[in-house]
Amino acid sequence: MSASAALMVAAEGGIIGDGRTGANLALGVGLLGLAIGWLALARAGGRISIGNARTGGMSAMVVGLAGTALAVLHLATSSGGPGTGNGLVGAIAAVPLGLGAVLLGRRALTRSRGADRPLDRLTV
Repeated sequence: MSASAALMVAAEGGIIGDGRTGANLALGVGLLGLAIGWLALARAGGRISIGNARTGGMSAMVVGLAGTALAVLHLATSSGGPGTGNGLVGAIAAVPLGLGAVLLGRRALTRSRGADRPLDRLTV
């Protein structure tokens, strides 16, 4: 199965399941991306000493983009409107979650880049 076919099957709700399965998957991936981004931002700020902020930031961006892509695919392939039980509202809610994960990951990358600079470069 190709990657595009797998994304289409995931966006349509999988092989078995109702129409909300794809939206729930996109919501779960978006929430996971937000959690990873929040942890990466905490690592970049020095509040957590375990792990690498740059790796966490990149992971949050990738997971956030995947969640947004799944939500947009579900929006494009769902039939009917809100309230019909096909997960349209869930997919609409998943788009900002995925984009928020991307923004948190980018902010963690920016903060970790500033923490890696030597002190003599920061002085003017």
